[in-house]
Amino acid sequence: MEKTNYSTDYNFEGFALIVVVMNLPNSLVPITAPKVSNKAPKIQTFIPVEAFQNVPEAKQKVAILIYDSIQQFNKKNYSIMSTVIRVEVIGCDIVNLTNPLIIHFPVNNYTNHSTKSYIYSCQYYDEQGSNTWKPDGCNTTQISDDVVKCSCDHMTLFAVLLVEVINIDGQHWEILSYISYVGCGLSAVFSASSVLLFIFNRNAKAEVSNSIHVSLSGALFLLNLSFMFSEWAATMTVKEVCVFIAVTIHYSLLCSLTWMAIEAVHLYLLLARVFNIYIKYYMVKLSLIGWGVPAVLVGSLLSVQQLTDPFYGAINVTLSNSNATNPVCWITEPLILYGVNLTYFTIVFLFNTIVLITVSRHIFKLKKLDNKHKKIPAKDASTVLGLMCLLGTSWGLVFLGSGYTSYPILYVFCISNTMQGFSIFLWVCWKARPDKQKEAHSKSVSTVDTFIIEKQKE
Repeated sequence: MEKTNYSTDYNFEGFALIVVVMNLPNSLVPITAPKVSNKAPKIQTFIPVEAFQNVPEAKQKVAILIYDSIQQFNKKNYSIMSTVIRVEVIGCDIVNLTNPLIIHFPVNNYTNHSTKSYIYSCQYYDEQGSNTWKPDGCNTTQISDDVVKCSCDHMTLFAVLLVEVINIDGQHWEILSYISYVGCGLSAVFSASSVLLFIFNRNAKAEVSNSIHVSLSGALFLLNLSFMFSEWAATMTVKEVCVFIAVTIHYSLLCSLTWMAIEAVHLYLLLARVFNIYIKYYMVKLSLIGWGVPAVLVGSLLSVQQLTDPFYGAINVTLSNSNATNPVCWITEPLILYGVNLTYFTIVFLFNTIVLITVSRHIFKLKKLDNKHKKIPAKDASTVLGLMCLLGTSWGLVFLGSGYTSYPILYVFCISNTMQGFSIFLWVCWKARPDKQKEAHSKSVSTVDTFIIEKQKE
């Protein structure tokens, strides 16, 4: 490229290369990629002039290279459905293009012999990182059965891959979005109301358990609020906005899970030690765990992100039965998404479920000892339902769904989890009643513990 002073084709044994000296009359310059062989399909590229704005005139050259073999890029048995192409500008690392690089790829046809869904996906080869194919920064549009249009905001190695997708039908996506947004809006309002009630109501501050409930409400408020801005931020041209929203969602999600675990720990201590659970600086220590542990995890990821590819940003959710994608701000690296979040959630969910079962058995065991009533009263059932809400056990529905194909479970999951803030608000209101009798030990007991102690007295 350095020695080429005019547009030239080069044909080598394993690849073909064209170097084009650019003159910049238009916003996009069409260039046909060279062929490695006579049987190779023709690939049309459109090079954005923007890539040469800060490049000296002598270096305003673009190279397009076509590889004869894809085996060196197929280390993990990726289904590469097109020719592999490299697009580069001499001496420059072209990223974050406003006007994207466009490539029209002829693709191999495939026949689907399974129940799984597959789509074409424009991806780039991460040579400087994990040596894997990644879709970041590329949009995919299928022009016809055998041509795929790739629009990418950077220049490097590209190809079209066949990938399995977990699709959401467009109509279901729209309905679930309305449910989620309405539910998150109501949950945010009630979560904020719980915090305000705690601040201005003296009765609400009388119990440590209420402080824990309100801390969970604060985490849910932050989660619901940031979630509602996720799709909007993904459309912003300033990528830092989307990164900020993604980080906020991740932090508030981990905080919510942590406070649910703290609810379970507090409940277990009350059940095991009843009256004697005094711990010095109890709430301060819980707050350091509830807000601090997620901060350390997210802060560590942000620190590592400076040295590697971004972990947070816009990702595309593909809708089934269409080529449409819906961008949202979230975690872009699957290893982080599943390695951190799923592990964290699994530990919290299993622990909280064990505590829920233990407390429920204790409640109904006390009920059996009471010969005055043969039926389980509504108070017992409502207590267990309230515990399920506080401990977030409805989040475990994610294990029951078969991806996004199990729509009934997905609907129940959206409705139950977005209304969690409302349920906690009812708990806080019940405990803040001015006519509620307070015991001397009230600062150490929870709503459920008060009920258990009453049962023990009978």
